[in-house]
Parts: sequence; structure tokens; C-alpha cells
Amino acid sequence: MIRQFIILFVLFSFLTHAIRGADRIDSIKSVIADAAQLADGQVGDTSVCDAYLEWGQHIYTSNLDTAIILIDQALAIANSADLMKQKAQACSWLGYLNQKKGNIRASLKYYNRSVTTKERIILKLVRTNSNSQHDAEINSLKKEISTALNNIGFTYNDQGDIAKSLKFYLRSLKLREELKDKKGVAGALNNIGYVYSNQGDIDNALNYYHQSLKIRLEIGDENGQAYSINNIGMLYYAQGDTIKALENFHKCLDILRTVDNKKGVAGSLNNIGGVYIKLGDTRKGLKYYQESLKLREKIKDFRGVAISCNNIAGVYKNKGEFQTALEFYNKGMALQEEMGNKDGVAYTAINMGNLYLKQGDFELAKEYSQRGIALAKRSGIPKRIADAAKLASNLFRHEGNYEKALELFELHIQMRDSIKNEETQKATIRQQTKYEFEKAQLVKEQEEKEVRRQESEVRSRRDNLQYSVILIVILLLAAGLLLIGKINVSSRMAEGLIFFTFLLFFEFLLVLADPYIDRWSGGAPGFKLLFNAGIAALIFPAHAFFESRLKSKLVK
Repeated sequence: MIRQFIILFVLFSFLTHAIRGADRIDSIKSVIADAAQLADGQVGDTSVCDAYLEWGQHIYTSNLDTAIILIDQALAIANSADLMKQKAQACSWLGYLNQKKGNIRASLKYYNRSVTTKERIILKLVRTNSNSQHDAEINSLKKEISTALNNIGFTYNDQGDIAKSLKFYLRSLKLREELKDKKGVAGALNNIGYVYSNQGDIDNALNYYHQSLKIRLEIGDENGQAYSINNIGMLYYAQGDTIKALENFHKCLDILRTVDNKKGVAGSLNNIGGVYIKLGDTRKGLKYYQESLKLREKIKDFRGVAISCNNIAGVYKNKGEFQTALEFYNKGMALQEEMGNKDGVAYTAINMGNLYLKQGDFELAKEYSQRGIALAKRSGIPKRIADAAKLASNLFRHEGNYEKALELFELHIQMRDSIKNEETQKATIRQQTKYEFEKAQLVKEQEEKEVRRQESEVRSRRDNLQYSVILIVILLLAAGLLLIGKINVSSRMAEGLIFFTFLLFFEFLLVLADPYIDRWSGGAPGFKLLFNAGIAALIFPAHAFFESRLKSKLVK
């Protein structure tokens, strides 16, 4: 009964949410329809632009292409009406949606436009009178810009353009540091470490990963900690240290399970599976791969599903179970095509071509080889071209077309060598990046030093002013005691005035001496007490002397 009630409750909640969603879309359509009926058909106002933006954001998970059309319409309105904020928002979304679709060129174009527009808005705000609201808006825009820069850096890195990737990651890092956004700084450091990792610069990659991990531990970002630990594990895996790799992957998996990050858990399971495959434990490796695939299918992580399918297919291919391998390759291929991931399609097509070649099905091997090499050349990724050219060369050699086989084998060698030759270029990039980062750090340190100097000057002026006021008060009190000698006062009053003046003088001496006492005593309470007692011992005889002299003058 309880179970049925829960199912009914969930269904009711889902239907309610769906109805509300439909009502909201109807409301958005009404705003647009009402505006379209205005005189002269003017629809380029803020409300209509916002309506298109909200509509696109509401449906992008279920209908990506329609969402792009709607937000593109919002951008057109924002451009015609010079709505800067809406233009920046529309460009950000178009960058993100095109990235999801795999349209990298369009994604980069819109991300860059978003950054430029937001920088113009910041300049406009800076020119106006500064207030807390403006400052908050500027900081919010800077945070959005740093996110966009990070996304651009990620895209360039994915395309293999290391120099541009680092340039944008460093710009993102600088903004995060300005905003004192520790979580963002940790993310940027992690990304820079990832670039170094791809370059094979293990020392620098570890350095940045550990910097990132240190901040994430400090701020309690468990998700971030898991990803840093995972990345460190990937470095150990690349170096062949499978024990440390497994240790880090399992540690990462435990954290991600604690925070219920299912996508991260699936990635960790996949990584652990890869280690066991490398160790030759196919049974255990396949078990982790299948567990990862099952979770990715459950959470609809289609990119992850495609990766898992390729990995599982590779295991079955090596086992000689070609039919099962083909089933997984075809499943992965379908997903890559649906997502528009051309490099993923090329990778899978080359693998399938090699599998058909092993089976002796030369027609299908040739078909996938041609597809793989065409996509590989379009992507411009040397490793992919090298693999595709090698497959095509083997096929032409089988056909007896040795001239073509030689031509493609030379292309394979050329691409393979270009990967090796990149090491020199990478070394230069590393030096340049190191210089840029150190330069940024130096500027940051100088700025912080200047801030500390200014704060120290302010404190010094404040302290000197207060010391002067206290000293003047003490002197006035002392002078007052001498001047009122001609006035009859009671013995108790005289003792009180003298005691208060010396007490104030004693406290003043303690305030003056405290920094020196703290340094000499090392902050130890016992030693500080001894120093304070010494000052009191010096004050006591002076107090007794002046009390006897002044008391005789004050008391008549």
C-alpha cells in the first residue's frame, strides 16, 4: 500500500510539474503574440527578448535544435534593440548549446561574443558612479566572463590547440583570483594541470593538480577534491604506476559516492576498469566497464555511454569475440553520430575497420576506413589521421595497390612523427605558460604587498593619533592634580585621583610595550605575565612617592 502511494505521489508530482511547464510556455507565447500585434509590428523590446530566452532555456534538454532557433531569435531582437544584457545572455546560451551539439566553430564564436559584450557592459558600469549595486553587478559579470573563458579554453584543448587553450585558462584564472573565488581558482589550476598532463609534462601537471587539491580541501569542495584525486590517478596510470593509480581512483570513487555524484562515479568505475585491463585482469576490468555503462545509461550520460561502449567493444575484440564487439561499436557509433561528435565517430569507425580487417571482411573494412580517414582529416587531429592512414594502407596493400598503400603509409609516418615533433613546440609553450603564470603571480604579490603597506600606514596613523590623545589625557590629569592643590579635597578623593592617573599611565605603558613583549616572550602567557609584573614593579614605587607628595598638597 505504501509503495503504491509513493508511486502515485511521484506520478502526481511529475504531472503537476509538466502542467506547470506547459502553462509557463503558454504564458511565454502570449507575451510574444501580444507584442506581435502592436503597431508597426515592433517586437524588439526587453519583455519579448526575455520571453524567447526563457522559452529556449525551458526546452533545451528535450529539444536542442528548437532551443537554438528560439535563443537565436532572442539574439536578433537584442541586436536590433541594443539590449546589451540580453545579447550577452543569448550568446552565452548559444555557445553552450552549440557546444552540446558538437558545433565547435559556432560555439567558440558565441562564447567570444558573450565575453566581448560583457566586457563592454562592465566598462559602461565603471564609467557611472560606483555603488554597492554596481560593484556586485560588475563582479557577477566578471564571474560569468571567467566561466566563458574557461569553456573556450576547454574547447580549444579538446581540439588539440594547446597554446590557445592555456591562454584562455590563464585569463580565467586571473579573473578568479581578482574575485577571490577560491573554488574557481582551484578549477582553473586543475584545468591548467590537465593541459600539462596531455602534453606529457608530468611534473608541472602534478604541481597544478596538487595546488588545486590543496584549495579544494581548504574550502571543503568534496566534488572538486574527487576530480583532483582522479586526475592525479590518471597521471600515475600514464606513467605505468598502476598501484598508485588504483589507490587514487578508489579514493575518488569513495568521495563521489558519498556526495552522490552519479556521473562522476560512472567515470571512476570506467577508469578502474581500464587499470585492470592494463594489468591483464580482463574479467575484473570488464566488470567495472559494464557497471560504468549501466550507470551512464541510467543517468542518460550519452557521451559517457559511447565511451563505455568503445571500451567494452575493445575488450571483446581482443578476446576474439568479434560479433559482441561489433554490437558495442555500433551502439557507440550511433550515439556519437546523434551527438555530432565527429572525432568520436572517426575513432569508432577506425576501430570497426580494424575489426572487419581481422575478420577478413575487406569490403566493410574499406567502407569504415574511408569514413574514418575522411573524418580524421577534417578534425585535423594527428593521432586520428595516423591511425586511419595505417588502416587504409593495410587495405590497399591487401588489394595489391602498393603505390596507394605506400602513400598512405607515408601519411601515417608523417602524422606519427608530427606527434613526436610537437614535443619541442610543447616545451616552448610550457616555458611561455610558466613565464605568464609567474608574471601574473608576481603582479598579484606586488598588489597584495601594496595593499598591506597602505593598511599598515592607516593603522600606524590611527595608533599614533590614539597614543597622542592618551598621552595628552594623562598629562592633563597630572597637571590637574598639581593645579587643584589649593583646593580642599578629601583624603579618599585624593587617593582616587592619584590611583586613576597612575593606572591609566600603567595601561598606556602596557599598550606601548605589548608588541615588543610579544616578540621577546614568543607569545608565551607566563613570560608575558613576568614582563607585565616587571612594569608594575617599576610603577609601584613611583606611585608611592607621588602619592605621599601630592596627597599632602591636596589634603588640607
